Amino acid sequence: MKFNWGTGIALTYTIFALAMIFAVYRSTQYDNSLVSDHYYADDLAYQKQYDKITNANALKQDLKIANDQNTGKVELIFPENLGRVVGKIQFFCPSNSSLDFSLPLQLGANFHQIVSSAQLKKGLWKIKVDWSAGGHAFYKEERLTI
Repeated sequence: MKFNWGTGIALTYTIFALAMIFAVYRSTQYDNSLVSDHYYADDLAYQKQYDKITNANALKQDLKIANDQNTGKVELIFPENLGRVVGKIQFFCPSNSSLDFSLPLQLGANFHQIVSSAQLKKGLWKIKVDWSAGGHAFYKEERLTI
């Protein structure tokens, strides 16, 4: 077979068509689910979230989130001057939403809460703490690598 312009053009279109078919096939295999099922409503309610973040940033003593790799524990240390603290902790795994879970805040006498990280998959996690104390609402988010 002789290679000429017609053969080159046909070969180019064939390769392009195969590449498009492969791209469409790969795109159907990708999980493109959203982080939140109700992202429009979440976006409209973000002003409340922004106010919580502002309140948390205005604290004299910040909430500390520490990950101890040796003991396999995540420790949350709340400011002692807040009084009674009520809220929840959300562990968010960006790579797999099925691993996400929430825990209620159950602070000890020294305003600490310890969560075992033994069941957490290794990788990046976002710890989202939403709490209220003294008539104010607070929110802090921190990234941890397990």
